Amino acid sequence: MANNTPRSTRESELHANNMYTPPSVLPEPNPEPGMTFHWVATHVMGVADPTNVSKRLREGWVPVKAADHPECMVPGNADGNIEIGGLMLCKMPTELVRKRKDFYDNQAQQQMDSVDNSFLKQSDSRMPLFSEKSSSTSRSRFGSGSK
Repeated sequence: MANNTPRSTRESELHANNMYTPPSVLPEPNPEPGMTFHWVATHVMGVADPTNVSKRLREGWVPVKAADHPECMVPGNADGNIEIGGLMLCKMPTELVRKRKDFYDNQAQQQMDSVDNSFLKQSDSRMPLFSEKSSSTSRSRFGSGSK
């Protein structure tokens, strides 16, 4: 019995199923409800960065144990945490991540508002920093061909 599917359709389905996707540089852990994952730098250019790790731990990031995520298929560091190439996998409750993001977004907005206010205070009426531009169009009888 003949296959009634056009060859182009069969070939596109075949190619769609065989698309190559490069592997991720860092393994992706299975999602945990209510948790957000983040890679924290423990070493930069081969030099330990304990200040960064300490700051992230104080922010609320908790190192992920290799035993809790065997799908990552990497040996843990001496403490049993998942660490690859100077990056340690950490997690934090998603609600805390949202509150942290809101805090820093608000702080950045306040800084932008402060800069804008300071900049606009320097404006002088004789030489304004901003001037409203407007344009208008008008119709004339020039070239209308009637006389």
